[in-house]
Parts: sequence; structure tokens; C-alpha cells
Amino acid sequence: MTAPQSYRLIISGGGTGGHIFPAVAIANAFKERHPQSEILFVGAQGRMEMTRVPEAGYRIIGLWISGLQRKLTWSNLLFPVKLVSSYLAARRIVRQFKPHVVIGTGGYASGPMMLAANAAGIATLIQEQNSYAGLTNKRVAAKASRICVAYQGMEKYFPKDKIVVTGNPVRKDIDHLAEKRGKALGQFGFSEGKHTLLVLGGSLGARTINESLAQGLDKLIDANVQVIWQTGKTYFESVKAQVKDKDLRQVRIHDFLKQMDLAYAAADVVISRAGALSISELCVAAKPAILVPSPNVAEDHQTKNAMALAHENAARVVPDAEARGRLVHEALTLLYDRVACQHLGENIGKLGKPQATQAIVDEIETLIRIR
Repeated sequence: MTAPQSYRLIISGGGTGGHIFPAVAIANAFKERHPQSEILFVGAQGRMEMTRVPEAGYRIIGLWISGLQRKLTWSNLLFPVKLVSSYLAARRIVRQFKPHVVIGTGGYASGPMMLAANAAGIATLIQEQNSYAGLTNKRVAAKASRICVAYQGMEKYFPKDKIVVTGNPVRKDIDHLAEKRGKALGQFGFSEGKHTLLVLGGSLGARTINESLAQGLDKLIDANVQVIWQTGKTYFESVKAQVKDKDLRQVRIHDFLKQMDLAYAAADVVISRAGALSISELCVAAKPAILVPSPNVAEDHQTKNAMALAHENAARVVPDAEARGRLVHEALTLLYDRVACQHLGENIGKLGKPQATQAIVDEIETLIRIR
């Protein structure tokens, strides 16, 4: 019997959950196939990956790098220094770790790491989550060996011959959620006979969603709805202060949900932003969703993501500007409409790509064999 092969991967990306969770999903899937392999993460100092990646069981090195701000700041003046410093550090990491493949999922640290890998002649793979390509990924795409995307039409950003449409990596544990429902309700201290609403503001939080829910929380409480509310770290303390005098016996407020599979399993309806990773997870979870696209993103791509689902009767959409007045009412209406919930769940489930992570690992293995 052939001895298991030991490979070395560097995975770089972060800043938000949209970059971190796909990276961890890829690492986990590769480790399942190649248990002897070594995987090193490279992130940006002070960003959330420096906490989330070690929690997932992987070693991470932080680079001194940050993005450009829209106004003149000391951070902007230091940007060229940080970029050179991070690139030199990335070169040292590549030299010492000797990876077979370097993978970039976007974010500040991904750029210097991918450039260093290219300079050393190491195979590189980009994983782009969005229909509108991120700045870092666009800049390093020309020399990438392979580019894994979730949407058709990405040749307007990347070299066509390098693109593979795989879908977005999602957490393996959010597939087959029905069998986890009992455990999930127990985990949150909820009852089976009541409606459950899951509210997600993303890993960093969404001001409009949090404010909309805070304003309408009494309506949800009066309707006997069980609520799982992820505020994001940024808004956690302010939300708690806003609702401290309310009856929170059926409301669970978290800054971050580590067991997302149980949160999805408990939910009858999900409120969420319309980022690419959120939508990919909702499709695999096959949950009825109300999407509130963020207006503060490039090319308004969250609205495009959300409307693509709405046109397939796979989600409801509430514009950000209307959320404070409409969101809780829409959630209550949907929670009590079993037929609509069933249709939305079935339709969004048809769009899921649960094998996306495995397809990306296939591409990594191909690059290893080629090299």
C-alpha cells in the first residue's frame, strides 16, 4: 500500500469571515484527503483571522499590512512601508516553509503572499467568492496558476484559460441539517413548537440589520418568536445596551456564532446580508431567507446577488434603505407562511453547490501533480 503523501500548503486571506471561512474549509478538506500534510495560514496582524484560524486548529503568521483608507491618515502614509515589509516577510515564509502550492482567498495579506509565491516559482491558486472580483485577487491574477470562482462571466476580471467554476467553499457541517434540529434547539434552549428566526449581520456586523431588529424586537417577542441574533463584534455591546430592558427569555444575542450548523438547523427563517459566502451557505443549508444587501460594496454586487435569487423565487429581498420600517414585518409574515417557506427553501436549495470545496481541492492536487 502506498504511504500517504505529505504536502505543504500556505493559505492566505482574511479581514472578514467571507475570506476566512472559505480558507478554513479548503484546509479542512485537504487535510481529510492528506492527513500528513502541513498547512500554514498567513494573515494580517490585528485582523480577525489571527483569532479564528487558531480556533480552527491551524498555525497562522501575521503580516504587518492593512488596506488603504478613503481619507488621508497615518496608516495610508505607512502603506508603502507596510507593503514592502510584508512582501519581504512573505518571501522569507516561502523560503522557509517550501510550500507545494500557495492559495489566496482575498484580503490584505493575500497580495504580498501570492506575489512572493509567484516570484519563487510556486504554483498559486486564487479563490474568488464574489461576482465582482476583489482588488487583491485582480492584481495577482495574471501570474496565478488556477482561479476558482463561484460565478459565470468572471473572464472580465481574470484570464479565461485559468478560470474554473467551482462554487464557494462552505462549512461541511451545514449540509444535512434536518437531523440536527433537535440538538440545535436544545443548544439554544428553545422549544420545537415555536418559530425561530436567525439574524446574521456578518462576521463584523451590519448596522442596518441590528438597528432594524432592535426597533422591531417587541413585535417578535409579542409574537412568541425565538430569536438567534448575531450582531457582529462591532455592535455587540451597543445592541445589548439597547435591549437590556426587554424580555429576552427567547432571544439569544451573540457577537459571533461558532456553531453555525446548529444556528442554521434551529432556524425557520434567516435574515442576512447578501455577500457571496452568506448566499452560498444559505443555498447549501436550504433555508428560507430575507436578504438585506449592503449598499456599501463595490458595484453594488450584493444587490445583484440578492436579486438573482429573488428572480428564482429563492429569497425575499428588503433594500437597506427600507429595512428599518419593513424588515421585522417581512420576517413575521414569512415565519407564519408555511407554504412560502417551503417554496423558498426548496428553490434556494436547488442552487447550492455542496461539492465546491472538494472541487477546489481537486484543483490543488492537479497543481501539485503538474509541479
